[in-house]
Amino acid sequence: MRLHLADYLIIIVYFLFVIGVGFIIKKKIKTSNDFLTSGRNIPLWITSLAFISANLGAQEVLGMVASGAKYGIMTVHFYWVGAIFAMVFLGVFMMPFYYGSRARSVPEFLKLRFDEKTRGLNAISFAVMTIFSSGISLYALAKLLEVILHWDFDVSIWLAAGIVMIYTFLGGLTSAVYNEVLQFFLIVLGLSPLVVVALHDAGGWANIKEVLQPELTHAWKYMGSADTNPMGINFMSLIFGLGFVMSFGYWCTDFLVVQRAMMAKNMNSAQRTPIIAAIPKMFMPLIVVLPGVIAIALLQPALASKGFSMPSDGKGGIDYTMALPSLISHYYPTGVLGVGITALIASFMSGMAGNVTAFNSVFTFDIYQSYFVKHKSDRHYLVVGKIVTVAGILLSIVTAYIAKSFNNINDFLQLVFSFVNGPLFATFLLGMFWKRTTSNGAFFGLLAGTIAAAVTHGLTLAEGKGGWIYPLYEIQSGMGQAFIVASFSWIVNFVTTIVVSLFTKPKPDSELVGLVYSLTEKPSYHQDKWYLRVVPLGLILLAVTIILNIIFF
Repeated sequence: MRLHLADYLIIIVYFLFVIGVGFIIKKKIKTSNDFLTSGRNIPLWITSLAFISANLGAQEVLGMVASGAKYGIMTVHFYWVGAIFAMVFLGVFMMPFYYGSRARSVPEFLKLRFDEKTRGLNAISFAVMTIFSSGISLYALAKLLEVILHWDFDVSIWLAAGIVMIYTFLGGLTSAVYNEVLQFFLIVLGLSPLVVVALHDAGGWANIKEVLQPELTHAWKYMGSADTNPMGINFMSLIFGLGFVMSFGYWCTDFLVVQRAMMAKNMNSAQRTPIIAAIPKMFMPLIVVLPGVIAIALLQPALASKGFSMPSDGKGGIDYTMALPSLISHYYPTGVLGVGITALIASFMSGMAGNVTAFNSVFTFDIYQSYFVKHKSDRHYLVVGKIVTVAGILLSIVTAYIAKSFNNINDFLQLVFSFVNGPLFATFLLGMFWKRTTSNGAFFGLLAGTIAAAVTHGLTLAEGKGGWIYPLYEIQSGMGQAFIVASFSWIVNFVTTIVVSLFTKPKPDSELVGLVYSLTEKPSYHQDKWYLRVVPLGLILLAVTIILNIIFF
C-alpha cells in the first residue's frame, strides 16, 4: 500500500485536531476531578457516544474484523448476546447505584459497599487489565503502520504512544471523551464505504454463503457441539460464558465504560447513556464483523479472480489481525485511502486513551490516595494524575510487545477480561442484590475467582498457547478458552462469596442504603414521555436484538 500526499494530509490534519482538542480542554482543567472524572457535567449525547466509543478501540475494530474472518458470522454474538442485554441491565438496574453513591470509580463503589481490601484488590487487577488493553491497542496500530506504510514497528510504537500522551496529559478524561466522539464518526464514515464496495465485489451476501462453509455464515445453527463450529464452543458455553459472565462482567463493572455514564449531568442521563449507546452498538457488526467474513470469502477459489490476499502469520496460517488493513489496501484509492487509515488510527486512539484515562483515575484515587498519600491538596493529586498518565503510556508500550504472540488480538483481549471481569461480576451481583453479602465474603470470593481463572488457564491448552501448568484439557480455540476461564472464575467467586458471607457478619442495613437494591429508592420518571424512560427503551432494544438473532440463526 502506498499513500500519496492527499492521504498523508488527512492523517496529519487528524493528528493536529486531536492534539488541538487537548490544548482547548486544558484551559478548563482546574482540579483533579476535572482532569480525572470530568466533574459530571457532560451532555447525554456525548456520554452515549463516548460510552460506545470507549469500547470501539483498535482491539474491537481490528479484533472483531479478525474474528469475523476466523470464526465467521458467529462473531455477532459479541454484540447480540454479549453486549445489548448487559447494557440494558446496566442502565436499568446498576447505574442508580453507581451514580447515586457519588463514587468516583467502580473500586470506590466497592469500598462503600464492602471495605478497603475489596477495593484495593479490584483496583490493582483493573489497573493491570487496562494496561494490557491499552497495550493491545498500541500494538494494533504499530502493526498496522508497519504492514501498510512500512514504518518501523518500534518507531511506530513510540510515535503513536507520544501522540496519545500529549492530548490525554493536557486535557485528561474530558479531552479523551470529546476525541472519542470524533473517532466514532471517523470510524463509521471511514469504514462504511469499504463494506459496501467489498460486499458488492464478493457478489453479495447470497454469494458469500455459497462460497463459504455453512458454519461460517450461521450464528446459532452449528452450536450444538464444540466440534461443529469454528469457535469451538457449544451454545451453553456461549450463553453462560459470554452472554452472562463476560458480557455482564464487562459492561456492568468495567470502569472504562461505566465511567462514561458516571460523567452524565443527572441520574436520568446516566441511566439512559448505556441504553442509547446500545442502539448504534446493535448495528456495529455491519462495520466490524461483516468485513472479516467478506475477507475470508474473497480468499476462496471461487473469488480468486478478485485479486484479494492477506499476509501470513509466519507459521503457515493467515494473519487474521490484518484482515481489515488488507481490505482497505485492496479497495481504497488515494484520498479515500487516507480516510480509511485515519479511521483505523482513530480506533487505536479511542481504545488506548480510554484505557489510560481509566487507569489514571483508578490508580490516583483508589491506590495512591487510598494507600500511600491520603491527605494532600487537590493540586497534588492533579499533578499525580498527570504523572500516572505518562506512566500508563510507558507501561502500555511494554504490554504492546506481549500482544505480538497472539494471531488474533481479540482472543488475547477476551482472555484478559476473563481474569478480571468474570469474577468481579459475581461480587457485584451478590453485593447489589443480596444484602447478606459481607465484606470478607466479597474479598475472598474475588480472590478465589481470580486464582480460579489463572488455574483454569494454566490447566487448558488452546491453539498452542496457555497450559503453563501441565495442560489437562485442550480447547479448540483461544476464544473458547476465554469463555471457559470466565465461567469457572465466576462460579468459584459466587460460591466462595456465599459460603464466607454465611459465616461472617454483614453490615447493618443503615450502612447499605443506596448500595443494595432492596434498600434503595428506585428512580421514578412518571412525568417523562415513554421514549425518555429507560425501561420502555430497554425492552424495545431487547426485542430487536432477539429478532436479529433469529434472522441470522
